[in-house]
Amino acid sequence: MPDLQQILELTRTIAWGAADVLRSYYRGEGENNLAVAYKQDDPVTSADLAVNHYILSKLQANLGKEDFTYISEETYKEEQAKQVSSKLTWIIDPLDGTRDFLEKTGEYAIHIALVEEKRPILAVVAVPEAEKLYYAIKGAGAFVETRNGETRPVQVSANKPVEDLTVVVSRSHRNQRLDYLMQNLPCQNQKAVGSVGCKISTIVEQQADVYISLSGKSAPKDWDMAAPELILTEAGGKFTHFDGAPLLYNTGDISQWGGLIASNGQFHEVLCQQAQRILSQWEQV
Repeated sequence: MPDLQQILELTRTIAWGAADVLRSYYRGEGENNLAVAYKQDDPVTSADLAVNHYILSKLQANLGKEDFTYISEETYKEEQAKQVSSKLTWIIDPLDGTRDFLEKTGEYAIHIALVEEKRPILAVVAVPEAEKLYYAIKGAGAFVETRNGETRPVQVSANKPVEDLTVVVSRSHRNQRLDYLMQNLPCQNQKAVGSVGCKISTIVEQQADVYISLSGKSAPKDWDMAAPELILTEAGGKFTHFDGAPLLYNTGDISQWGGLIASNGQFHEVLCQQAQRILSQWEQV
């Protein structure tokens, strides 16, 4: 097993560099003009592609291709044949929250996770506009680093009544089924935030407590969840399917189907049970 601390130091440096590339597109600086195409109704920008190339080239130049498989949102189809057989796999989202990036909300992120045998063991989530970088190694806690190099541990909230929990929600990925679920949960405080990475950062910064994802015709992908999950769980939270099962990555299916709950852990099992009950009521309506 490679030295995870050394790999983390490398990954943090790469993530800061990737954040600079993204911000240059966000601001339209120099020759970084933003071109937008659509892939199955989801926008893909020239920024996605440039940052994807930046991260992959830097990781591969330093770590090679012998010991690792590399899967990113923009290249996974090319790597699909190799992914399941690899013990160590990088799962990368060069731009999580593309719509927020285009709409200039500032709530976009970069996700980089290292997965060993279907579970994340190292993660970095960079939030360029906040000039913050969240990182974790399995079993070693979660931390936030600012642009000037200051680092502090992050920890989820605690000791709140269930009705006082704040649910962080998406602005764009909504449907009637999800709205019904949200309307019937015991916690009704809601905060709209883009990007899964930004949502999880609000939970580890104690600005929110719960995030729920519910697949419909499509589902979130491995690269949406792998890095944020480890940041959250190392900060003391929980992130599971509604039935309590852990999220698994690099399984051959990149989609995370069904219901997922991320929380500060305090009422996690209660919320899982209530979500299943509420959805069964919805199906009977």
